[in-house]
Amino acid sequence: MIENIELELAIDKICTPLKRIEETEEVFVEDSLNRIIGEDIYATINQPPFDRSQFDGYAVRSIDTKGANKNNSIKLNVVGESFAGNCTDREIKEKEAIRIMTGSKMPKGSDCVIKQESTDYGMDTVEIYEEINKFENYSFEGEEIKKGTKLISKGEKITYIHIGIIASMGYEKVKVIRKPKVAIISTGDEIIPLGQPLTEGKIYDSNRRMIHSKLKEFGCEISHVTSIGDNVNDVANEICNIVDSVDLVITTGGVSVGKKDIIHGVVEVLNAEKVFWKIHLRSGIPVIYSVYKNKPVLSLSGNPFAALSIFDLLAKPILRKLTNDPNLETIVTEAIMADDFFKVSKRRRMEKAIYKDGKVYLANRTHPAGGLGRMIGCNCLIDAGDRTEKIVKGDKVKVIIL
Repeated sequence: MIENIELELAIDKICTPLKRIEETEEVFVEDSLNRIIGEDIYATINQPPFDRSQFDGYAVRSIDTKGANKNNSIKLNVVGESFAGNCTDREIKEKEAIRIMTGSKMPKGSDCVIKQESTDYGMDTVEIYEEINKFENYSFEGEEIKKGTKLISKGEKITYIHIGIIASMGYEKVKVIRKPKVAIISTGDEIIPLGQPLTEGKIYDSNRRMIHSKLKEFGCEISHVTSIGDNVNDVANEICNIVDSVDLVITTGGVSVGKKDIIHGVVEVLNAEKVFWKIHLRSGIPVIYSVYKNKPVLSLSGNPFAALSIFDLLAKPILRKLTNDPNLETIVTEAIMADDFFKVSKRRRMEKAIYKDGKVYLANRTHPAGGLGRMIGCNCLIDAGDRTEKIVKGDKVKVIIL
């Protein structure tokens, strides 16, 4: 077990042994948004599925438009109409035209479309004011997509564009990688349920709701949620009962060194592998990472600020590895400080902040440093590095985007 582990080593220790979720489930196409596709998608038909018109106008034979211009119009007989979804079987012959709409199937015998703006919009006969070439304003069957073409590769994240493509091929359902299943256990005798009167020495269970919301934001299935008092055996039994049905267990509270910090004992009772304790940040942010029955167990601090910070730094990489979701990739960039930061830190420091247009602003400092209010609007962490004396306005800093 490593104590006060460096962040990058912690991520490596967690993620390297993890196996990606490969199981799939079938969902309706309209329910697949933001899911990871679990199969290659191929074109089942040509797109367009038939030769069609690119514009509203008249389907004609190009040879019948030769020499036409505004001073020398050519008159054609209109012998039918072709609308999208209601095409005609009539074959165009010499000096004939068929009224046609955008996307409609091209009539037999025609080889081009003259836009209606280049005509007199005639009903029984039409005057043509422009000479056009063969296959002008004409789309061929399979011009956009050929049947059998691979359209989407397994592992891509489905967007609304993907859904449009899949639906255009007639798929009703699609296979997607199942969502990671996560259990959340908040610990502490001081915790009481929402809605009950707050009695002396008690606090409401905000951590569980906050982590729950973040996990949903990351596309997880929250399969088990509970609160348990400071009892080693109760927490150990709970983890033992649920571990086989989840991909990740997250606990909050009980990870420091006080009498009520029970997670150390829980790990021992379970005979789990304790991989590390504390991240080498500031005074050593308390967190325990263990592995039980080959499942990751991430035990966060009961302090909301510390819990959320470590969640962003460690849980997100876990879920990235499990799901292969590109949107969960940790983004690190540089930004210019818009504020002064004079706190001295002997160790690496992560500070919640607001990133906007290449600049980074410190969080609302009217709230206590460890309070949830200070996190409102924050979308990044300033990675201040080791032994920071001060950071002044205009300095360039490394930023982790949340």
